[in-house]
Amino acid sequence: MTRTRRNRKTVARRGLMLVLSSPSGAGKTTLSRMLLKADRHIDLSVSVTTRPQRPGEIDGRDYHFIDTVRFESMVNSGKLLEWAEVFGHRYGTPRIPVEKALRAGRDVLFDIDWQGTQQLRERARDDLVSVFILPPSVTELQRRLARRAQDTRAIIAGRMANAAGEMSHWPEYDYVIVNRDKKDAFAEVRAILAAERLKRERQIRLSAFVRGLRAKL
Repeated sequence: MTRTRRNRKTVARRGLMLVLSSPSGAGKTTLSRMLLKADRHIDLSVSVTTRPQRPGEIDGRDYHFIDTVRFESMVNSGKLLEWAEVFGHRYGTPRIPVEKALRAGRDVLFDIDWQGTQQLRERARDDLVSVFILPPSVTELQRRLARRAQDTRAIIAGRMANAAGEMSHWPEYDYVIVNRDKKDAFAEVRAILAAERLKRERQIRLSAFVRGLRAKL
């Protein structure tokens, strides 16, 4: 056990950005919470948003709730890695916390839509791992939205109307998961993350480690 832990420390790794996207109600937020609870090596990227705070949400944990003026200031000063407008509200990812985490070898989880994912791909493709979550059926998607009891009927209808457009972007993602059962979908997300962490290019001291091994042969 001690030797294994020592080897893990020797081969340092750059963190990665794991994006989970889906139409509203398909399960990305549930899967995100499950991953954060199960894996201590990944942190949630807490977005800034101009939308109102929902019951049960905590400022600084779920989102940083700010006004439009401050949001515009962050966009203009380059303090956001990505930003988008969704259902009339703006969302964005603060740059500094993400870059600091990646340098420290920690992974960062993003619960964002296709617009934000496109921007991350343009700015940090080598660090990005993107996963699109699909619902098993339209009926099940509508049922999940209604079950959340967070939105009015009009908002749910709007989310359903936008689902087709959101799902049209699935080919832009590295991986696609159909969320029929959350336990199975979660296992697939963890498998993707485990494989991506082991990619050769992310193990930044691997060359030196191998040279050291060969020198002792």
